[in-house]
Amino acid sequence: MNWIVRPESFAAPEATRLRRDYYAEVASRYWRRPATEAEVDEGLADDPPDELTPPTGEFVVGRYGGVPQSCGGVLLLAGPGSRTAELTRVYVRPAVRGTGGGRALLAALEEAARGLGATRIVLDTRLDLVEARGLYAACGYDEIPAYNEGPYREIWFGKDLKDPP
Repeated sequence: MNWIVRPESFAAPEATRLRRDYYAEVASRYWRRPATEAEVDEGLADDPPDELTPPTGEFVVGRYGGVPQSCGGVLLLAGPGSRTAELTRVYVRPAVRGTGGGRALLAALEEAARGLGATRIVLDTRLDLVEARGLYAACGYDEIPAYNEGPYREIWFGKDLKDPP
């Protein structure tokens, strides 16, 4: 089976299910207990659907064997002449981790960032998201100084975007 990763609407039903799964997993890890549906609803209330469309961003869904299994977004950071994009909502369902989906997802998001005019890509994450941190390191992301702050931001990564291979 192969991965196919393409832009899709942030609000599409399959994208919404993936985002709910993403939030349920990261919230459950953080709280060390299963997140409730109400907590997932509350956590997703501030998602930026309008920003994750061109010309400010892009949202993609990855399908493995035709089934939606991953998602992620890229968002241009604000600022005059900014050419930096930020990764957000990067998620691969646990059952298909280790099948190349994370790499396919990052490649598609990096290509989307290039298409938006970005020359650098950054992200923040938490220390307990070890699978994600391992993926970023394996794909050429280096730890960088903090560029933002917040309760769920513990480690930051960045990568210069070169022409795709």
